[in-house]
Amino acid sequence: MDALSRYRPQILSILRIMAGLLVMQHGTTKLLHSPETQLSGVSVFGMVGIAGIIELVCGALVVVGFKTRIAAFLLSGMTAVAYFMVHAPNGFFPLLNGGELVALYSFVFLYIAAAGPGPISIDRR
Repeated sequence: MDALSRYRPQILSILRIMAGLLVMQHGTTKLLHSPETQLSGVSVFGMVGIAGIIELVCGALVVVGFKTRIAAFLLSGMTAVAYFMVHAPNGFFPLLNGGELVALYSFVFLYIAAAGPGPISIDRR
């Protein structure tokens, strides 16, 4: 795997872009009704709507790599709060409480906040 280590910066950028795109979907379904899900059309004044705004705006910032560390840190915190408010009350184990994805998002965005955006980003230009 040493052959991949020279591509570490570029792979960080790919991780950042994909994580941002994936979390943006949560914001687009809540605020823009696309794709249509059970969370489509929530009020922007509730907790779920505020989460949708953070997911959409900070997700877009992470995708393009602009103000990446701040946006990723906010997403990490928001997903941690989502885990403890929505999933943790349903049991300790993320596998059983449905919180695997949101827990992973929290740590991925925390890593991106610490590591930075990588070379393919507006922040690096």
